[in-house]
Amino acid sequence: MNAPPATTARRRLAAPTVAMLPRIADSLSFLYLDVVRVLQDDTGVCAEVTSERRGRETVYLPTAALSCVLLGPGTSITARALATLARHGTTVLVTGSGGVRCYAGAQPDSLSTTWLERQARSWANDSLRLAVATAMYEKRFGAGTVPPGTTLEQLRGMEGQRVKAQYRILAQQYKIGRFRRAYDPAQWHEQDPVNLALSSANTCLYGIVHAAILALGCSPALGFVHSGNQQALVYDIADLYKAQLTIPLAFSLHASTNPEAEARRSFRDGLRLFRLLPRIVHDIQELLDPDGTGEAPDPEEQLVDLWDPVAGSLPGGANHGVGP
Repeated sequence: MNAPPATTARRRLAAPTVAMLPRIADSLSFLYLDVVRVLQDDTGVCAEVTSERRGRETVYLPTAALSCVLLGPGTSITARALATLARHGTTVLVTGSGGVRCYAGAQPDSLSTTWLERQARSWANDSLRLAVATAMYEKRFGAGTVPPGTTLEQLRGMEGQRVKAQYRILAQQYKIGRFRRAYDPAQWHEQDPVNLALSSANTCLYGIVHAAILALGCSPALGFVHSGNQQALVYDIADLYKAQLTIPLAFSLHASTNPEAEARRSFRDGLRLFRLLPRIVHDIQELLDPDGTGEAPDPEEQLVDLWDPVAGSLPGGANHGVGP
């Protein structure tokens, strides 16, 4: 069976929701799937859905053009299909609905380590780490807001003042009195609607950030502001968007009787307009490569190099012995 045009494919799979996210920086493409079976046949990898009214429908996936496939609820994938995606260098992530929350990820051997190496170098060097932390702050609150020589402790203080000011403004806007951020899992349901909605929306945000970090080949554990947790970089990057996304949303649900569910639904519905995944990838690349001098190599052309303290890297697959 020949693959139908992209627009027809999306229309035919409207019930299970197959949505191709736009092509973004670094030639990354994301495909989100849910309520489908992903398998390999003689033609290629396809998404298959069966319904009583329409029977079995099949749409073939452009595996060679995909860098990341997000498998949402109701999906299954065969070992053959997973092997084909790995051969094409495609990262496969198991996520929640709409790409919210990232539960597990399978990264192919061909995934470039370019961005991971940049992350590790910046993380291991105190001066570079502070520079990245400063750039994160300025992404949140505007360029030029950090005076030269500002320490990390001062950055934390500046951030705390800004966030408290936003809480105060939104509390006045929604006439809910004094607001204090609280997160206590042991007394979860005793918290006010704003705190419940904010915790729920933030969890969704963490999932999407986690998915983007894995798709780039970076480590979620090597954070620049946060530390000591496997999600450290996730928390760092998620903080870039809370003031625009999750905090205003949480305050708007101050009178909700079910703030957690409403926060998840509203957050997911607003993602397409915000184009969050492309923005996350662009921001991470800009933070790790502020001069824009580096690009990830083509996986098909990339070979395993050898590290050299002087040359930086030497070609692998060659005998470097001297003499006969």
